[in-house]
Amino acid sequence: MSLHRRDFLKNSLGASTLVSMGAATVPTFLTSSARAASAVKETDKILVVVQLLGGNDGVNTVVPHGIDGYNKGRRALRLNPAQIHNITKEIGLHPSMGEMSKLIDSGRLSVVQGVGYPNPDRSHFRSMEIWESARLAAGDIETGWLGRTLDAVPPKAGADLPGLHIGSRSTPIALKSKRSEVPSLTTLEQYRLQLTGSDVDKRAEREALEQLTRRTRDDSDPLLGFIRRSTLAAYDSSKRLEQVSSKAMKASYPTFGLAKRLELIAQIIKAGFGTKIFYTSLDGFDTHANQLGTHAALLNELSDSLGAFHKDLADAGLSDRVALLTFSEFGRRVAENASQGTDHGAAAPLFVMGDVKKAGLIGQHPSFDDLDDGDLKHHTDFRRVYAGLLENWMGVPAAGVIGEGFKGLDLFKS
Repeated sequence: MSLHRRDFLKNSLGASTLVSMGAATVPTFLTSSARAASAVKETDKILVVVQLLGGNDGVNTVVPHGIDGYNKGRRALRLNPAQIHNITKEIGLHPSMGEMSKLIDSGRLSVVQGVGYPNPDRSHFRSMEIWESARLAAGDIETGWLGRTLDAVPPKAGADLPGLHIGSRSTPIALKSKRSEVPSLTTLEQYRLQLTGSDVDKRAEREALEQLTRRTRDDSDPLLGFIRRSTLAAYDSSKRLEQVSSKAMKASYPTFGLAKRLELIAQIIKAGFGTKIFYTSLDGFDTHANQLGTHAALLNELSDSLGAFHKDLADAGLSDRVALLTFSEFGRRVAENASQGTDHGAAAPLFVMGDVKKAGLIGQHPSFDDLDDGDLKHHTDFRRVYAGLLENWMGVPAAGVIGEGFKGLDLFKS
């Protein structure tokens, strides 16, 4: 009896394995990955990017409490030096960032100071375009810097998805690629092949699938062969994810939204998938008014979430394979405003977590005596940070991704 494409799709995949991606309905992205578990090597590096949306106030994040100029610009927002987690005698982390302070003490967190780009734009939309595309020219955003990174090393046939966006916002420009479709997801269920019904029904569906695939084993029809291979790989992927998520001794994460997103990333990494780039975000940093409490809560969420994520990976023996970068589209002005908040600024610090070469501060704090219309001036172009991540961590030549002339920061031990 002949087997038609429509019958094969209907009987072997089932309605629950179809998702809407863009305008077309296609097999869920997991079923399009015919992955072999042995393809993932213990030396493969992974990059996680956490975007701080809204423009984080770097002055009250990495606090220069001992430097002249801080007290002049901050009155209502001035932080108590006795509560700051000191890195040096003059500079420390916000009181809410205890877990990130511990990461510095344990040699796992670098603080890159004074990061920005020439002629800074104080528009959220435009500055995010610049950071995410690594292109300063307006309109030059066909792809993002991470999308070009994925294009530089295209995945082999049957490999796992090279990149994932974790969160409910639209896929960021940073992940726009010419060769790869980077999906967004919010739960582990979206990454696991869905099999509806009871256990008996699942067994019956599996047996039917195996029977159908045996009848197309010769791969005489390329479409049927592809569906067979990718569907069986999806079952394998689903099984590995179930094993990770059902372990009795699960990692302990706080209840923050960012923590849960990082927990999802950790689960996928621990399941042995070959995804190399993960991207998520934390929103709320546009603190024009009543900043003190809001900012403290956001930095507490960031710090506790990163601490839990690192501990989870370290307990699994994976922390040396994963680097994490935080960035925000700009910093905020040195002087607070009349609403006890801060307005859009320019240069700010960012964080790199992982097997870093130098924990603590990298670079000098920008001068309070040489401001650009009230804003701190950058001394480190953000593309130098990207170049260090690309060349020294991901093994991708930086020039093809961000352009010529950017010497990467030496961020990692190896």
